[in-house]
Amino acid sequence: MTTTQTARTPGALRAGPRDYAFELASVNHLLGGPDYSSAAGSCVEGDRMMVALMRMKAGTGAEPHSHPNEQWIFILEGTFHATVGGKPITATPGTLIYIPSDTLHQGKAGAEADVVFFTVKDTSHGLHGIKAV
Repeated sequence: MTTTQTARTPGALRAGPRDYAFELASVNHLLGGPDYSSAAGSCVEGDRMMVALMRMKAGTGAEPHSHPNEQWIFILEGTFHATVGGKPITATPGTLIYIPSDTLHQGKAGAEADVVFFTVKDTSHGLHGIKAV
């Protein structure tokens, strides 16, 4: 890796010149929201976008939070029960969830299996959100 800049998200990998391929499942390990979420996985940041591959253990989840950057969540495994902007969503593999910037949201993995998801955010803010009070 030829990483030259610091990532916005502590522990994330910052892609640098000529960094074109990443083994996302193993580049690093960090918490998706240290003070409000059980999601953990890997994160790589570029100039304008960041991606993460996260796992949320069965029956655990993320408390209500928001962030200044918009987010996409693509469910790969398990059932994810979310609320985005007050709207309940049940997402299964293949479901894509859109979270606009500054929108309160939360989610929980179903009790029967872990949820694995791929997420994309713009880099106007780091990966971590702001827990609702």
